Amino acid sequence: MALRLMAVHAHPDDESSKGAATYAYYLNRGAEVMVVSCTSGERGSILNEQLEARSWAERDIAGLRRHEMQAAQAAIGFQHRWLGYADSGLPDEGDPLPANAFAAIDVEISVLPLVKLIREFRPHVLLTYDENGGYPHPDHIRCHEVSMRAYRVAADGSQHPELGAPWQVSKLYYDRIFSYQRMQSIHTLLVETDPESPLLESFTQMRRWMTESPYLATTRVPAGEYFEVRDEALLAHASQVPPDSAFFFWPIDLQQKAWPTEDYQLVDSKVAVPAGAEEYESDLFAGIVETGGASE
Repeated sequence: MALRLMAVHAHPDDESSKGAATYAYYLNRGAEVMVVSCTSGERGSILNEQLEARSWAERDIAGLRRHEMQAAQAAIGFQHRWLGYADSGLPDEGDPLPANAFAAIDVEISVLPLVKLIREFRPHVLLTYDENGGYPHPDHIRCHEVSMRAYRVAADGSQHPELGAPWQVSKLYYDRIFSYQRMQSIHTLLVETDPESPLLESFTQMRRWMTESPYLATTRVPAGEYFEVRDEALLAHASQVPPDSAFFFWPIDLQQKAWPTEDYQLVDSKVAVPAGAEEYESDLFAGIVETGGASE
C-alpha cells in the first residue's frame, strides 16, 4: 500500500518554505506526495533585488513563477497541481479584493477542484494552514477554508458525485513549522557556539516579530537530513527569496542540532493514533498502517 500525502498551499514558494524537507523525507521512504498551489502568485512583488530574470519578472511574473515552481518541484520530486485561481494580492485594510481573485470567490465554488483532486489522488494525510493562514494574507486564510471544506466534502458521496468516488482522508494537520520556540532554540545554540555571529541581529529581529506564543505542534517529523534540499527548492523561487535572506538561510548544521524537525498539529483523525511513550508523534502516517485505516 502506497501511503499518500497532499499539502495545500496558497502560492508557489509556500510549499518550499513550509514543508519541503518533510516531502523529501517521505518521498525517500516510498510515499507519494502531491503539492497543490491554489494560486499562481501573479500579484506577488519582486522580493529579490539580485534577480537575474528581472526583465522577465516585470514582463510576466506569473510565467516566471510557474517556471520557478517547476524548478522547486524538480528539486524535491513531488507531484504538483495548480488549483487554477488568481492571486488576491495583499490589499490595504479596507480596500476591496480584485475581481475573480481566489479570496473573493465563494468557497462553495473554489472548493470543487480540490475535492476532485482529493478523490483522484486519495491522500491519507492532508496538510494545510490554520484559521489564521499562518499569517493573515487573504489567500492563506482562504486556503485554510477551502482545505477544511474539501476535507469534509470529498468524503461525502452525496455531494458532487460528478467529481469522482468519495475518499475519506485519514488525518488532517496544520503546519506549525515556524514557531517562536524553534527560533529561540536556534538563537540559543548560536549564542553558545558563535556569540559574534552576524546572524544574531537578524534572529533578534525575527524573535521580536514572531513574539512568544504557545507551541501547538503535536507531531515532529525528523526531516533534518533534507534541510539542504529544502533550501535548494526555496532558492528555485528566486523572485521571492533572495539568496542572502536572513529569514531562511542559516547554517544547516546549526539547524540540525537545534531543531532537526518540521512540525505539525494534528487537528482531526479518522484512525486511532497509537498511544506511545513519546510526547510527540514522529510520523504523519502514524496509526494508518497499524489500523488499516488507509486500506483501499
